[in-house]
Amino acid sequence: MFEDFTEEMVDGAGGLRLMVRHGGAGPAVLLLHGHPRTSSTWHRVAPLLVDAGFTVACADLPGYGRSDKPTPAPDHSPHSKRAGAGHLLAAMRNLGHDKFAVVGHDRGSYYALRLALDHPDHVTRAALLDCLPISEHLDRADARFATEWWHWFFFAQPELPERVINADPDTWYRGDPASMGEHNHAEWRAAVHDPEVVRGMLEDYRAGLGIDADHERADRAAGRRVQQPLLVLWSTRDDLEDLYGDPLTIWRDWADDVTGHGLDSGHHIAEQAPEDLTTALGEFLA
Repeated sequence: MFEDFTEEMVDGAGGLRLMVRHGGAGPAVLLLHGHPRTSSTWHRVAPLLVDAGFTVACADLPGYGRSDKPTPAPDHSPHSKRAGAGHLLAAMRNLGHDKFAVVGHDRGSYYALRLALDHPDHVTRAALLDCLPISEHLDRADARFATEWWHWFFFAQPELPERVINADPDTWYRGDPASMGEHNHAEWRAAVHDPEVVRGMLEDYRAGLGIDADHERADRAAGRRVQQPLLVLWSTRDDLEDLYGDPLTIWRDWADDVTGHGLDSGHHIAEQAPEDLTTALGEFLA
């Protein structure tokens, strides 16, 4: 897995370090995973992008995997996407990439969105997978959303989610080595069995329902939009399209240059449809 990639801890901001895999030559692309994955979720996509002529960096998000864990705060600001974007930008610059494209899936897409909004001089393009802004989800929340995405609100509760998940992580998360790949599954399993990782992942969600949504609403009030070309992709066998129809109709309120389409896949698109995903990304990033 990740043959010919370098794996190292890279300084983010303020002394926090991120675990990053990187390799290849050409324009730089940062790949950001979702919950409850690590950077190894890209093990089928990253080598294909290298073959297509890109330098690829895959980072464990702050608090996830082997990256350092921010110290929680009552307002969850150390786990905000704004703070995380600062760490990711610093890590990319420490790897020698002052400008780069970013691709984010699931929770990683919120860090990617924040990178694009807060650091437009450094992010050249952004691709967001299975994503709407957090505030758009919350402003549209109804009984169906709460039923299907109930975990957002459970994860926001203090202490109880940690106790439930840590009691039996395998049953809670139900990873499958056949579909994930043996080494990816082993890395994922080690992560979800680490109580510090579980806490970091839950703090990500707690920040999402509070400070992150506040930041997004402040962006809208100030008229801030994604300035870069934006690609939006979604899994047609997941529920985003069922809940909202064409996601592009929502994203057009956030970006001037947005394109996208669905891909025939379940939610974990990088593991389930790597060739189709790489083709779409390669055409967009070229």
